[in-house]
Amino acid sequence: MTNPRFKTALCLLSISGALILAAPSAAQQRPPIVEKLAKAYGIESFGQIEAIRYTFNVQSPGRDLSRSWTWEPKTDQVTYEGKDKSGKPVKVAYLRSQLGSQPAGVKEDIDPGFLNDNYWLILPFHIVWDTDAIVEDTGMQKLPLGQGSAEKVVVKYPSDGGYSSGDSWELYVGSDGRIEEMAYRAGGPAKHVVTATWAGYKKAGPLLVSLEHRGTNNGQPAHVFFSNVAVKLAGSNTWMGAQ
Repeated sequence: MTNPRFKTALCLLSISGALILAAPSAAQQRPPIVEKLAKAYGIESFGQIEAIRYTFNVQSPGRDLSRSWTWEPKTDQVTYEGKDKSGKPVKVAYLRSQLGSQPAGVKEDIDPGFLNDNYWLILPFHIVWDTDAIVEDTGMQKLPLGQGSAEKVVVKYPSDGGYSSGDSWELYVGSDGRIEEMAYRAGGPAKHVVTATWAGYKKAGPLLVSLEHRGTNNGQPAHVFFSNVAVKLAGSNTWMGAQ
């Protein structure tokens, strides 16, 4: 994978690697908090998921974004509804395994947007799947935004991988295994820092999701939130909405 920095609505998260399940790398023994975190969000039931749909929304000074996705993990098919760079409505479906044959708009704009938004939705799972990331449990630390403290988990990506080399996330995890707050630091040439809460927790089928994120993007107020979140289980045609 090449390393160009992709730009999404706020460049809020960078990613490393494809959306695949993999065994933890032998190169690093992951701290127990990784398993606790992923289990709290329902990773043990992820194999039951036939499809996930969600709308990713951003409100910040000068930006108002909304884009909708349906992702089928077993086939890695993505359906996108939103706008293109010119602001025209667009709907497109594609297989990520065939991304190379897609138009430039899908490869360079839509798919990076999908990855960004997917990380916001199920970040705890990606920490397990992204075996090139180094994870460190640094113990109880003060929350960057709110009062109190939580267990700080630092996730660092290598300098030669990902869309933005050397990215790191600092996750503040409560005793229940849920993320309370997060700080993201871009590792590329353009320094980028996002700090946000994780709140508005709901269950979508067997998965736990955080729908509300408020904080700052490079010091400016930012609000990221999800709507229309639902999952469809294997063998069912019924969508189970987050509640």
